[in-house]
Amino acid sequence: MVVLREGICPGINEDFIKALQTEDIRTVEDFVSWNPEELAQKCSLSYKALVAVRRVLLAQYTAYPISGADLYEELLSSTAILSTGSPSLDKLLDSGLYTGEITELTGSPGSGKTQVCFSVAVNISHQLKQTVVYIDTKGGMCANRLLQMLQTKTPNEQEQMEALQKIKVFRVFDVFSLLACLQNLRSTGLQKTSVGGGSVKALMVDSVSAVLSPILGGKQNEGMSLLMQVAGELKMIAKDCNVAVLVTNHVTKDGNGQVKAGLGQSWSHVPRTRLLLQKVENEETSSLRTATLTKSSRQACHTTKEFDLCHWSEERTTSISGKRKLD
Repeated sequence: MVVLREGICPGINEDFIKALQTEDIRTVEDFVSWNPEELAQKCSLSYKALVAVRRVLLAQYTAYPISGADLYEELLSSTAILSTGSPSLDKLLDSGLYTGEITELTGSPGSGKTQVCFSVAVNISHQLKQTVVYIDTKGGMCANRLLQMLQTKTPNEQEQMEALQKIKVFRVFDVFSLLACLQNLRSTGLQKTSVGGGSVKALMVDSVSAVLSPILGGKQNEGMSLLMQVAGELKMIAKDCNVAVLVTNHVTKDGNGQVKAGLGQSWSHVPRTRLLLQKVENEETSSLRTATLTKSSRQACHTTKEFDLCHWSEERTTSISGKRKLD
């Protein structure tokens, strides 16, 4: 359900929304369900304006049928696969991050989600020469850490600076700021943020749960509505702008003590692919992690691989078939 708000499309302003609210019309679904002529009389709004707004909203939020052949041709012509730089993760992800899709990293605090995002961003900006949009919701972005990673890849300071310039950081700390940021990026920002001829090929949100978890629970209806708006924006950016979206999320436990991704059942359908990151216990190095594929439409799930946060491009040979069901 998409809530009507100022700026959602041309013609919708504060007065327009207030007039609709007199008839308890608050969502796009509520609005398009009404007859424009009847609505014009009840809300004292221009019939022509109502028809124009209705047409735009239907075009923007209504699904239109497409044949399987057309869908396949579109997939072949538009999909790119971005290597993460880690051979182990690339194998789990069937070669890397796919444009047009949302990939999710889940894990407890300290599992390495942010470090993985940093490493992937550095690989895309330096190796692939593409721009990365990094949305930081926790204040965890560290330019010094990015520079350290780049210094291990190249001693050339100019190459290091060029790669850093291709990582565009936005800091947001609540769901409304996140929504505004995503909407701006979708409308114009992705084209404006590209650097040095390389297009924007990846968008990262670290983390979605940091801004969504606080709004879920108490005001359940409003919180779920905002969660689905964020999900909708991320999906539209992935699809319409042809970028790979990578998000991080916390974990919880179900009634049986099994680890599962946070944000509930509604969010579980949003990512196309999901990895669970965990620390490797009883190891000499604290930088070892395991990644378990818990959701995928391409690969067999519940496969686990080890990787090292400090030796990103090196492959760990350990591969384990997961026996626990992780959601």
